[in-house]
Amino acid sequence: MFRDRAEAEAYVASVCFKHGPPRLFGVEIEWTVHHRDDPTRQLDAGALAAALGRHAPPTLVPDSPQRPLPSGTPLTVEPGGQVEISTPPRTSLTELLKTVGEDVTQLRNLLASADLVLGERGADPFRPPTRMLRVPRYAAMEHAFEPIGPEGITMMCSTAGLQVCLDFGLREHLNARWAAVHALGPVLNALFANSPGVNGRRPDWASARMRTLYGTDPVRTRPAAGDCEDPAGAWSRRVLDTPVIAIRQPGPNWIPPRPLTFAEWVDGALDRVPTSDDLDYHLSLLFPPVRPRGYMEVRYLDTPPHGRWIPPVVLMAALFSDASVVDEVLAATESVAGRWLTAARYGLADRAVDQAAHAVVEIGCRALDRTDLSMGQAAAVAEDLHRTLAEKSGGVTP
Repeated sequence: MFRDRAEAEAYVASVCFKHGPPRLFGVEIEWTVHHRDDPTRQLDAGALAAALGRHAPPTLVPDSPQRPLPSGTPLTVEPGGQVEISTPPRTSLTELLKTVGEDVTQLRNLLASADLVLGERGADPFRPPTRMLRVPRYAAMEHAFEPIGPEGITMMCSTAGLQVCLDFGLREHLNARWAAVHALGPVLNALFANSPGVNGRRPDWASARMRTLYGTDPVRTRPAAGDCEDPAGAWSRRVLDTPVIAIRQPGPNWIPPRPLTFAEWVDGALDRVPTSDDLDYHLSLLFPPVRPRGYMEVRYLDTPPHGRWIPPVVLMAALFSDASVVDEVLAATESVAGRWLTAARYGLADRAVDQAAHAVVEIGCRALDRTDLSMGQAAAVAEDLHRTLAEKSGGVTP
């Protein structure tokens, strides 16, 4: 239990911002799921459960053993039926790519048994958001987001992202890496944007998914302070000042009895004092584009088309392969840091973002030899990155 706000803030800083030699890489990918014969048809929970079989999570099948894939990767399901793989982190980028590739193939094969396929975009362009999972967490989220507007239920049920997980690195490099991962956000979101519209809305946005995230509940979805003297302190204060939207308790109703922030809960607003488990759960209900979880969970990339997930993962790893590369990234992105909505709206049609994207790709390609990829793998990634630039480039906005 927390005696006061300062103790709770210290806990957040200690669990969210861990530093040490950067060693691990992780990847999480989620997809919308569609009937093969008609992607506009509403997804059937029974068909999805049958396809996933013993790998289904308890949120979908309450008595499921949730067996991991052969690699050890668990499958999870998001509120609208999106399926996610969360490959365990690896010290080798080459090994990580191999494992993720095997996981994707395994998942596709499972879904094919029920004539289901993975979506090809970062947002469902066809179907209105419909919540499939009837569990207390998602009921509480929907209750909190609904008064703000339609973006919350859309984010929950109609969007899908590629997440890259990177270590914070040594303490002396933490601030620069935290600033760089945020400054890169608009650039990489634009470069890999893959959600032109979501359930018929905003078809002219390069990343309608990012626009949806931004509008869901700004206090918990806006970017964190990237370039600041004390990232851990700033994040801890934000966490304590964010409203609590779910309290785990017996029964199906996890909605708080009254509106309150976590700081107010610590100060005695409810009939019990929150524990570290309560604070951990509260942390899981914040959804900024970069979420600190003891490592940097990069959440601003749309799920890419089939077969195109490797280049953004490798580029992120290369850009954080050395402190000198991070310094180059900061210099290349300084003029567009914070340009989140412009990048999501126009993609690389925004001239400033386009110029930064070219610089970032060149920096990343030069740093590929700092990874453990073979020369052939590195060359293939560099070719794909330059092809993506060519496909999406051509800045036109001032």
